[in-house]
Amino acid sequence: IEEIETTTLTFDDPDRILVLLHVHSEDVIKADRDELLSSFLSRKRIEFGISCGRRVITQDEIADILFHEQYAVVGDLQETIRMVWSRCSHIRPVIAINSGVILNIRNRMIEFTITAGGSPFPGAKETITRLHQRGIATFIASGDRGSKLERMGDYLGIPHDRIFGVATPTMKAEIVRRLKDNYDTVLMVGDGINDLRAMREADIAILSEQQPGERIEALEAAATYTIHELNEVIAIIEEIVRSDPGKTVHI
Repeated sequence: IEEIETTTLTFDDPDRILVLLHVHSEDVIKADRDELLSSFLSRKRIEFGISCGRRVITQDEIADILFHEQYAVVGDLQETIRMVWSRCSHIRPVIAINSGVILNIRNRMIEFTITAGGSPFPGAKETITRLHQRGIATFIASGDRGSKLERMGDYLGIPHDRIFGVATPTMKAEIVRRLKDNYDTVLMVGDGINDLRAMREADIAILSEQQPGERIEALEAAATYTIHELNEVIAIIEEIVRSDPGKTVHI
């Protein structure tokens, strides 16, 4: 299935948990497609991170299902990786590819294997550069792997200590809360249900519609502004600064 918003799919069922696998795509492709995915993950001692879900659950409970599940095979994950490779092979200059699974705690099974890939939106690097030139700090908080995000940050010019990987919706909101202790105004730019808590926590919430797809009403209700191109953020910040020149802003 293509063009799926994984966090929305996860939140559709209260017993689903989105799990990010710290695994290299090439290692998965080289493996026996008929091997149980749980066996491969256990044998390779693959680490994981809990990205999001509606249930409170321990890492040990996730590990028990992930490393002992008896249905999903490596080939299921290989299929998603190959599909993303074919779709993203033309994208330059930087690509981030992450794989994971959606577990169903109720059924104790891997319900979906997933791979997501992409690159920064057009104009993102130029927008970040202009913000930094104005002395505006920028941060990344994402459910993606930290190592992948750091590569993206290197391209965009965002320091590693301002990048937060495998960030759940709760963690994103906490990051915003902490930043509000150091900045007069904190803006949160988001586009999915996993950004909702952080958007509500921010001083100003910006809903981005640059990525195609439906947006739930709660996101639209939480948004102070809605943008269609990332560079529109600059005009919003300029408006804030004009209204109160002494403010420091973070996005």
